[in-house]
Amino acid sequence: MKRVKVVSDPSDLVPLLRLFDSPLKRAVFRDVAVEWHSAASIAVRHGPSAVEVLEGFEKARIVETKWESVDGAATKFFRSYYASVQLACTVPVQEMGEIIGVASMGRDEFAQAEGEIWQLAAGEGALVRMVSEKLNTPLVRLQCLVKRSRRLDLRGHLIVRRPD
Repeated sequence: MKRVKVVSDPSDLVPLLRLFDSPLKRAVFRDVAVEWHSAASIAVRHGPSAVEVLEGFEKARIVETKWESVDGAATKFFRSYYASVQLACTVPVQEMGEIIGVASMGRDEFAQAEGEIWQLAAGEGALVRMVSEKLNTPLVRLQCLVKRSRRLDLRGHLIVRRPD
């Protein structure tokens, strides 16, 4: 059964806006919207970089996963979890500018910002407010940067590095 993704946190818009920003992402999503696929089958159909697309979908929580035994090995399969999106939030115009800015940020600019946050999140992680103050960055922008990143996660008020 397909579900509706309800977005109530404005920073959750960033991963959604980036989900379909390339032909590869759209093609991979079309495949997992129809049926279950393993990362290997997606890589065969679309190339090795398509596996990173699946990982991004998983982080954005728009795909569900299951494990099955294939030739004696546990294999992870992916399928679209949502059929539609409901926006249930009010966003100040200034924050919307930050959200769109992070979503449309170029790779180099994003990589630099992500690297600064990565350094501060070493060890057990770093408090969002502390990182915001150290980088002189608005909280909503910082949250959007972390949610766009494949290497970082938000755990409550803590920014942590994702395990490899």
